[in-house]
Amino acid sequence: MISLGIDPGTASLGFGFVREHRDGTLEAVHFDVIRTESGIAMPERLSKIHRELGQLIAEFKPDRAGVEELFFSRNVTTAMTVAQARGVILLTLQSAGIPVAEYKPNMVKQAITGYGGADKSQMQEMVRLLLNLDAVPKPDDAADALAVAITDIHSYRLSTVNPL
Repeated sequence: MISLGIDPGTASLGFGFVREHRDGTLEAVHFDVIRTESGIAMPERLSKIHRELGQLIAEFKPDRAGVEELFFSRNVTTAMTVAQARGVILLTLQSAGIPVAEYKPNMVKQAITGYGGADKSQMQEMVRLLLNLDAVPKPDDAADALAVAITDIHSYRLSTVNPL
């Protein structure tokens, strides 16, 4: 199974494809960011996200996807633009027929480190260890997206376990 994890953003949208092998081991298949320039109009930026995400889905054919929920901060303008990107992401995934689960940031931290208040360096190191990587994944948004994909795989696995 391949899960696509997404850390939404308009300037930098992190994505990570993680494969779960039959033996339960996890592998980072591909990860990076989709970048858009702040100087172009928002509809163009959203169109680029839609187009590039669609191309990635066609290439890597994920079975499912996890998207990080919006963490509302003090900056309302940033929250609004990220919400617009999330809408495009969800529509792109739905249009491709990919089942989507959404995860709050503290849920991802809990799933990856066992502690919902983990800091960024703890998260990144655990992602490195869980995916057996030589170095912490870069850029940060891609590492966050890999964490979402791992969370999605673990969550899906737990939801499909047959009770005794």
